[in-house]
Amino acid sequence: MGPDVLPRLVATDLDGTLIRSDGTVSAYTHDVLRRVRDAGVEVVGVTGRGPRLRTLSAAAVDVSRYLVCAQGGFVLDLETGGVLRATRIAGPVAAQAVELIEAQVGPVLVTVEAGEADAAPLHGDPAFAWPYPDPWEPADRASMFAGELLKLFVRAPAMDVEEFFAVARSVVPPSVGEVTYAGQGFVEICPTGVTKAAGLAVVCDVLGVPAADVLAFGDMPNDVPMLSWAGRGVAVANAHPSLKAVAEEVARSNDDDGVAVYLEALLADEG
Repeated sequence: MGPDVLPRLVATDLDGTLIRSDGTVSAYTHDVLRRVRDAGVEVVGVTGRGPRLRTLSAAAVDVSRYLVCAQGGFVLDLETGGVLRATRIAGPVAAQAVELIEAQVGPVLVTVEAGEADAAPLHGDPAFAWPYPDPWEPADRASMFAGELLKLFVRAPAMDVEEFFAVARSVVPPSVGEVTYAGQGFVEICPTGVTKAAGLAVVCDVLGVPAADVLAFGDMPNDVPMLSWAGRGVAVANAHPSLKAVAEEVARSNDDDGVAVYLEALLADEG
């Protein structure tokens, strides 16, 4: 897929990519995405957010029929309400990942995500101090790891998060879980094999769209697999250096509607 060719599918990360720093998506961006869809291009939101935030996420990319959540582990058909993929990590395996990290860096703080329902609460160590307004409840470790999880969030308060990400990734093998980082003050551990690329591939298989015909946008290390997999990967200007390193192009920042500006130029070329 050349740089001036409208793709068959546009995949975009939400926070930090499509969504601006004030938490909104501009009317201009909504309009451009609608015009892209009307041109026959599938638009898919791909986010680290779990299915508990499906309503909020769907509103950010309101032309999308499919929503890839939980770093690729949970894929929704918003039109039918169907679940195309639901991948979980066993509680004891998640606990093992935490033990491997703590053996290297000392005590950490953990929050887990298990619920699939809209607005389902998270549960975590009482000292975690979840930084967002969505439901969060304190819990003990035994309760947190008693069942299967969508993913877990791990924070090392005494460490720089970039350094902590590197350490966590080095001590947790892929056979235990996928360690990623989405830009907040913690790392995330997902089930083995869960990446945004793997989740997006589920949608592409349903639609019969090869990776070569996918244009993907992102901003953080958790987007690296998706941009590497897609036929064309574009980082926004505010992206993490690791993402810019694998992107074919860099668009304007999220606050400057970079995704929409890039797509509008493609629409103009097609016209």
